[in-house]
Amino acid sequence: MKIESRLKDHLDELENDHISASEETPLRKDAFVLGDDEKIDRIKDSVREIMLTLGLDLEDDSLKGTPNRVAKMFVNEIFGGLHPDKKPNSSTFSNKYKYGEMLVEKNITLYSTCEHHLLPIVGKAHVAYISSGSVVGLSKMNRIVDYFAKRPQVQERLNIQIVRELQKVLKTEDVACVIDAKHLCVNSRGIRDIDSSTVTAEYGGKFKEETVRREFLDYLNLDTNF
Repeated sequence: MKIESRLKDHLDELENDHISASEETPLRKDAFVLGDDEKIDRIKDSVREIMLTLGLDLEDDSLKGTPNRVAKMFVNEIFGGLHPDKKPNSSTFSNKYKYGEMLVEKNITLYSTCEHHLLPIVGKAHVAYISSGSVVGLSKMNRIVDYFAKRPQVQERLNIQIVRELQKVLKTEDVACVIDAKHLCVNSRGIRDIDSSTVTAEYGGKFKEETVRREFLDYLNLDTNF
């Protein structure tokens, strides 16, 4: 019992510290057996039960539609990135201009959800790569960030998933991503520190070199408020 208690305390500590042991989003093998409509129906019933347990009156005009709204939001919106069919088609193009310098897409708006408390993560992602012969449309970088953000997440994992996907698409290791985000599980509950944010980074290939990494970070400090 003492060992089980210590293990439980350790797992609780890992959750509160936002630590994840996997680079992949943990999904069951049967994750997509049910269709979206079936998932919405099941989630709706579960949300209704939670609200009833909390003592809310679901006959009230303001609350009666909440279970259905939450279920549709979960499946179609904030957790829509769980489904592989929704991964953006990231077509690449030949680098005809022979542009060999760093390309940086900064201040990509990021909305995600902490997988430990199902509360929002809101911030900015900054993505860069050095072409090895292919380039990708700028908006596709935003869409890749959005796709991996739309699932229960840990920020470190999100960093890694964005970089790994772009490395695969661009066929180069030279990809980097920095994320600066606020976690409402820290800002609105627990310690309730409304000013703190979390910064994480993932560097691949040439970005592991100090001079290249410094160039990338210097770009992020440029004043681009037009």
